[in-house]
Order: sequence, then C-alpha cells, then structure tokens
Amino acid sequence: MDHQLHWERDEDGVVTLWLRHPGRSVVVIDRWLIGQLEACFDEILRDGPPTGFALFSRCDRTFVAGADLAEINDLDDDALADYLASGLETFARICTLPCPTVAGIQGAALGGGLELALHCDAVIAAAPPANRRPYRVGLPEAGLGLCPGWGGTQMLPARIDPARAITMMVHGETPAMTDMPDGLFERVVSNEADLFEACHRWLANHPGAPTRRTPRCIDGSNRGAIAGGLASVRDDLPDTPAARAIVEAIEIGLSDGWAAATAAERRLLIELRRTDVARERIAAFFARTSA
Repeated sequence: MDHQLHWERDEDGVVTLWLRHPGRSVVVIDRWLIGQLEACFDEILRDGPPTGFALFSRCDRTFVAGADLAEINDLDDDALADYLASGLETFARICTLPCPTVAGIQGAALGGGLELALHCDAVIAAAPPANRRPYRVGLPEAGLGLCPGWGGTQMLPARIDPARAITMMVHGETPAMTDMPDGLFERVVSNEADLFEACHRWLANHPGAPTRRTPRCIDGSNRGAIAGGLASVRDDLPDTPAARAIVEAIEIGLSDGWAAATAAERRLLIELRRTDVARERIAAFFARTSA
C-alpha cells in the first residue's frame, strides 16, 4: 500500500503518528483511512516495539470529523458489518501496543473520531485560540437516528460521569470542549503549540506496558458505577430507537463485556439504519451539507 500517513520514531523509541486525508478539508474515517492505519501499525511493529505512541491530526480545526456517512450509506448490510468490524479491529491495535498511548486533539472529535481517540490510554486537548469558538466533542450518532459503532457506548461512560455520558449519547449531544465533563481529558493545554510536548511528557511520565488489552471501557472496575448511572437516568431517557439501542449496548457491556457489546453495537447500528427516523435524518443531513 502507498502510505500517505506520516509516522516517526524518536531516539527514545516513542512513535508519533499524524492523521491526514488527502483531497479532503477534514479527516474522516473511511475504508481508505482504516487501511492506512492498519498498514502503519504493521510497519511500526516491524520496526520494533515502541516505548510510547502519540496520535495527532494534521487538520487545522478538526481532529477527526467522524465516519464518512456517504460511504456508509452506500454499503449494504454485510459490507457495513465488515467495515465496522475492520475499523474496530484496527483501532484496537492501539490498545495492544506494548506501551502507553495518548491522543492529542486540537479540534472537533466527533463520532468515530472520538472513538478512535478513546482507544488511547489518555486524551490531551488543546484549548482553541481566543478568537475561535470552542470545538465540539462527542458522539452525535443518535441525532441521525443511529448509535455508535466502534465502542463509544462502552468507553464514554468509563471516562466521565456515567449518567452524563449516557444522557449525552442518547441525545447525540456534542458539547463544546470547554463544557466537557471532567474525566475525558487527562489535561487541557492552553494552545495547540503546547500539545505535542504535553503528550510526549505524559508518555514519559507513564512508562511501561499497560495491562489492558481493550480500551478503558465498562469492566469489573466500574460496572457498579455505570449500572447505577444508567438506573438513575433510565426513566428520563427518550423512547427512540437510537436511545433504546444505546441502552441495550450498555446493558450487554455490563453483563457480557467488551467483545459482546461491540458486536451488539454493529448489529444495532445496521438495524437502526433501516428505520424511517434514520433514513429521514440522514437524508436531511445530506441535503443540508450539500446546499
């Protein structure tokens, strides 16, 4: 494969990878980017195990804008299932690196873009310039009648207050990064110029291989807190197909763990795509963005 993502290894063995998307104004997750990431991870490991891994975006105002909805819309159910499984398998390679990992975000991290970042051990954010509105962060899928498909239902409640995470997901909320609940960001630096150094400093301060083989997600360490968070908001959640799907995925994570829950996300997303609500909202999204 012709590699179009740049990565480098410093003298201490720390690998830095920059996301980009040639020909696009923003980085989106599509089959091309998934293939590029897969090839990069192959190459990185052939070169020897890294001592740390940092992920950044070359885009000016966006970390990753999310999945390519047009590409998803053109896939049949079997192809969409393969695409989602392939993406998750590639993202999971971050978790299996024998070193600490960090994502540095300097712009909007939405949907699959946030899910990609959450596969890292830590997320560090740069505050926007004073003359620019704060960028948005979150999982907006429910706003399109869909649900997250790359582990978002399992990872966000493990990072921030579970009740708040569940409420955000079922409403498709994408708060400004300045309004994000505590826990998502390991640190916020004052400007983008400091982001690279902050991420590499975090890696230096957290040496050694992590013990997890999955991202930080619903597991035995937080199951009680997340179950309690779900119980506290259950009666206030909207009665929509997307909200019900998100709750179902969370419940499967609570009972059966990461692999079963992410498989459920894929199944539920494919089912939701066929609903009238999703069809109408996706059509409206395309009409709005093409105007």
